[in-house]
Amino acid sequence: MSMLSSSMMVWLRSFEAAARHANFTRAAAELCVSQGAISQQVKNLEGALRRPLFVRASRSLSLTPEGERLYAVAHDSFRSLDLTLSQLRASQNREEVTLSCSPSFAMVWLTPRLGNFFRTCPGTHLKIQGEFHRLDLLQLHRQGLNAAVRYDLGRYEDLEAKPFLDEWLLPVASPKFLEQHPELKTPAQLKPQWLLHDSSPWVGAGEYEEWEFWLEQAEVGIGELELGNTFNLSLLALAAAANGQGVAMGRAALVLDDLVSGRLIDIFKLSVPSVASYAFITPPDADDSVQKVEMWLQHEAREFRDSCRYHLPHLK
Repeated sequence: MSMLSSSMMVWLRSFEAAARHANFTRAAAELCVSQGAISQQVKNLEGALRRPLFVRASRSLSLTPEGERLYAVAHDSFRSLDLTLSQLRASQNREEVTLSCSPSFAMVWLTPRLGNFFRTCPGTHLKIQGEFHRLDLLQLHRQGLNAAVRYDLGRYEDLEAKPFLDEWLLPVASPKFLEQHPELKTPAQLKPQWLLHDSSPWVGAGEYEEWEFWLEQAEVGIGELELGNTFNLSLLALAAAANGQGVAMGRAALVLDDLVSGRLIDIFKLSVPSVASYAFITPPDADDSVQKVEMWLQHEAREFRDSCRYHLPHLK
């Protein structure tokens, strides 16, 4: 006779949350019940199994060997259920694609091109969410996302990451800033207090990652990068540069229009290929509507590369 009664399922859910958090209070907050309810449900489970699942100390909570064995199975089972339920809910409308996209890229590169997408794929409704946290398959489905665009190093375990656009790094500043600093002719003349930083160009990147990489490739060492101003979005650093506040590390996809208009200046005409690139992130079983978005992005990326080569012929 099966032990999986309705009461047992409730007890197992409480046990799994308590074991994952190693804390009854945090488990209670997640499941929207009281701490006492979690404690009682775990006790009920231990009573039904006739063995303890936790070692309870005054300030700690740890699993017994039997508890560890049960947690491994319960965690995988609830995760699989959650993933399947999310997939079933998402599959109700296959012609609506919700795309998570890095905010700076979404605002500068993607949004101006959406008109082309709607003309090319009139039957597909594309929704954009600006965010840059790293994703896995479960997060993708929990958030109701069909795909994502990320600027990073790739390396996704349970998602497919298909690069569609390489990136180049090039220092940029406003005409006003360069007028105020006519001595700035070579990379070696940069001062650390002038530099504007994107503190997190991709998840896991260092605070000065892009500037450090560009300076290394340019064979220049200026030190004390922390003297420059730091922003949590590349777009903010570029806005500061456009307003004459310093020199930002530009990415071609984000600065080309400003370079063509003259709002920003490519100071040294020295571009460096970035170690990161833009990739289209999807689950392994992406449907036709998601593939339409990917094909459109690949097309737009090819046209953008041609435009870059025309306006920035020095790109490597």
